[in-house]
Amino acid sequence: MKNSTDLKEVALLFLKLGCTAFGGPAAHTAMMQREVVEKRRWMDHEKFLDLMGATNLIPGPNSTELAIHLGHVRAGWKGLLVAGFCFISPAVLMVLTLAYLYKKYGTLPQIEPFIYGIQPAVIAVIVAAVYPLAEKSIKNRTLLIVGIVVFILAVLGVKELYLLFGSGLFMMGMHLLGHRSGTRAFLPILLSTKPSLAWLDPSILQLFWIFLKIGSVLYGSGYVLFAFLEQELVQRGLLTSKQLLDSIAVGQFTPGPVFTTVTFVGYLMEGWNGALVSTVAIFLPAFVFVALLGPLMRLLRSSKIFSTFLDAVNVASVALIAAVCVSMSLQTLSDWRTVAIALSAFAVLWRFKTLNSAWVIIGGSLVGFLLSYTG
Repeated sequence: MKNSTDLKEVALLFLKLGCTAFGGPAAHTAMMQREVVEKRRWMDHEKFLDLMGATNLIPGPNSTELAIHLGHVRAGWKGLLVAGFCFISPAVLMVLTLAYLYKKYGTLPQIEPFIYGIQPAVIAVIVAAVYPLAEKSIKNRTLLIVGIVVFILAVLGVKELYLLFGSGLFMMGMHLLGHRSGTRAFLPILLSTKPSLAWLDPSILQLFWIFLKIGSVLYGSGYVLFAFLEQELVQRGLLTSKQLLDSIAVGQFTPGPVFTTVTFVGYLMEGWNGALVSTVAIFLPAFVFVALLGPLMRLLRSSKIFSTFLDAVNVASVALIAAVCVSMSLQTLSDWRTVAIALSAFAVLWRFKTLNSAWVIIGGSLVGFLLSYTG
């Protein structure tokens, strides 16, 4: 029976992460792994890997779905709702504030010097998390080969979904070749009914349906989200290209899920109501998918054939994080200052295993601010 102490722990942890988790899904995953596995010991690495792999198999914002999974494991159904809400809400409030200022003054504040130091610190956080996850996920030589192949293909630009399902199906095939046994298949449950929102005016209803659709079908990184927004909003004349670029910038430099970009978009289009409706619409499918998938995880892990599938997906997920880290490093570590920040942050994390990675992010931002003005 989950108690109120567990629920309070979930709320406090994900509020903190919601305020400090910069860097996108890979960084968020690394921070959650550090908090719930290494620091608080809510679960072991293998359980965390199963939840991480599961979130990669369903559409929607992966780090938010992982937060929802973790809240469910720790504090039941209330934990599921509280973790998701607490992880999302700080970013939503920050984005709303920036949206209000942007609409009033027509520009964004200058935050580039802080981002200069945050990005290399985020890389250090990801690297520090990849090693223990890889160590636990690679259970045999075949899985090692799968991980290496997925990493190489990811760096070359192969889509994440193909790599995840492809690695899982490959390992299932290998298992069947060695063990001739029957298997059971399952189909994902999808919502197909359009909700009744007659109380909304047509423009608000249109926003809700656009973002509900995106949240229900989008796989991949925030860059995929930006492509959807360009197609659904800019090409249809609902938003200008400049407004979309500014919305993307806000989503990138605020902590928490990058999907809060749509909060900014909703506010620009329809004010406070548009921001609220857009935010609810794009995150709602994540709660539904996790609620449906959660009870299946124990059943899947108890099945030998699906356990093999999950093992491969877990390895592929770690390989994808490593590939993201390589891509971020090539873009971010452009001079001695950024390299120094990344190495120093990694050394601190390696030396102090239970240190809250938020302090490393904050420290990186301050050092970056100072170094960005040096010659």
